Amino acid sequence: MRIDTSEKLKKVGAANPDVKTRILVSMGTCGIAAGTTPVLEAINKEVEALGLKREIEVVQSGCMGLCHSEPTIEIVDVKSENSVIFGNVKPEDANAIVTKGGAASGIDIIEKNWYYPELEDNPGKAIQYRIVLKNCGRIDPEDINEYIANDGYTALLKVLKEMKPANVIDVIDKSGLRGRGGGGFPTGAKWKFAATQKSDIKYVICNADEGDPGAFMDRAVLEGDPHSVLEAMIIAGYAVGAHNGVIYVRAEYPLAVKRLYLAVDEARKCGFLGEKIFNSGFNFDIDIKYGAGAFVCGEETALIHSIEGHRGEPTFKPPYPAISGLWKEPTVVNNVETYANVCAIIRKGPDWFKSIGTEKSPGTKVFALAGKINKVGLIEVPMGTSLNDIIYKLGQGIKDGKAFKAVQTGGPSGGCITSKSIDTKIDYETLKSLGSMMGSGGMIVLDEDDCMVNVARYFLEFTLDESCGKCTPCRIGNKRLHEMLVEICSGNGTELTLKKLKDLSLIIKDTALCGLGQTSPNPVLSTMANFMDEYIAHVKDKKCPAMVCRKLIRYEISDKCVGCGVCAKNCPSKCISGEKKNRHLIDQSKCIRCGVCRDVCKFNAVEKK
Repeated sequence: MRIDTSEKLKKVGAANPDVKTRILVSMGTCGIAAGTTPVLEAINKEVEALGLKREIEVVQSGCMGLCHSEPTIEIVDVKSENSVIFGNVKPEDANAIVTKGGAASGIDIIEKNWYYPELEDNPGKAIQYRIVLKNCGRIDPEDINEYIANDGYTALLKVLKEMKPANVIDVIDKSGLRGRGGGGFPTGAKWKFAATQKSDIKYVICNADEGDPGAFMDRAVLEGDPHSVLEAMIIAGYAVGAHNGVIYVRAEYPLAVKRLYLAVDEARKCGFLGEKIFNSGFNFDIDIKYGAGAFVCGEETALIHSIEGHRGEPTFKPPYPAISGLWKEPTVVNNVETYANVCAIIRKGPDWFKSIGTEKSPGTKVFALAGKINKVGLIEVPMGTSLNDIIYKLGQGIKDGKAFKAVQTGGPSGGCITSKSIDTKIDYETLKSLGSMMGSGGMIVLDEDDCMVNVARYFLEFTLDESCGKCTPCRIGNKRLHEMLVEICSGNGTELTLKKLKDLSLIIKDTALCGLGQTSPNPVLSTMANFMDEYIAHVKDKKCPAMVCRKLIRYEISDKCVGCGVCAKNCPSKCISGEKKNRHLIDQSKCIRCGVCRDVCKFNAVEKK
């Protein structure tokens, strides 16, 4: 079957004139984990039982980005296109959803200023502006017809029928699109390098090996809009002269993998992949390769070696993959989010894209908001949006009314931005000037109860575990850094330890082989630059100001103790003693600082110091 997208495409739902309402059910990984499957089943049963299958269309969509309120659904009036989004939906809400559209049912309503899916065509109405996530949560990702009905494959048709390869590269170059995987390298320049190489064999690779702690942007796109990535890869192949594409995806993303395979199969059946696409002379096909969860394989040369069946280790550059990549042939490597921008740029033009964001960082950026924030989820905002708007408007502030302390951007390769920089406009250059980086888009919010020394230790532990071990600065240097941080968090660090910590961090940045090693000291250097007082407190005063580091805190029983003995009964180390109805005491030499005594005391008699 071949679909003629040259005809005027109709919106989803119009194919069946009897459909009055579409109920979109968020069936991404986070939604399924939160219990959306029984909600979907209950709604389907209700629709069937009431004989409303012709009037109400129930659609499983990808992630809407509203992780804080899963399970979520959106009810859309097909005629007016008005809609309402409900969160924390339960199976027992199905009847109210189907018969009353959720009205007056007590289900949580999600405000549209947080989630506004139509912003690609309506800028300025809300903080978010959806290009990459335009279809996520809006279409059935397992039905290619829904993608086609939302301008799907029209960019590919335009490219193959109206543009030469050089024109395509010129459009991407003029748009200013930069790689969204972390480095921010100009996408057009990368494609141009590959296109100018004299070779009959070239490759296009999609890096879907998302490994940052707290990052889930690429997963959401693959689960909610896989065809946007496929279409962009075909366009990239045409532009650079490649006929083979590879999607390198984490095996830990089973739903994304499943929907990718379905999308590739559907695209082949429709003639979008394979030979003579759109009756042109261009051939292109895509294979899917699994990553085994190695963080280092997010680095393009390590990823290429993994695809080739070798150990996932990086190599020194140059030559860059655009010149000598997969199987030593010219290779373009971009991540999921980068590709997801391409089709919109082709359809609307480079000037449209450059009108969004900042001069040096045009377009939007998808962020995964996580940590101590009220509205955890997936957002997409124009480059240059302030951190304050992201945290306090979209994220609705810090949990439990706590004070904002910092936000870690760029994952273990990034750094922290503090409250003094809360009005920072987020773009590549600004983050770099603050000692952080864009990274793939993870944004972990920290509050007053977080210890920044411990945060640095956590990220170093992750990087140490994920290092391929090829180069000495990363393999040995990060091991020494981690040991020093453990010493400091245990109360055994000295002022000399702090000096060694900073000196070694700078050496590793300058001498490590790849980006993983070169950026691994960033959390240490960033926290030392912004929270040196906490490091000094750990070293000089032997105290953790946030009272997080176990070996630097102590529990004491105050005069509020009534001698009930509950703390002693629950103490795992049996370090609490005392007579009934008399104040109890804690033997500090036996105390393991677990905090159980404080948790079980009903009289708030156990103090943490």
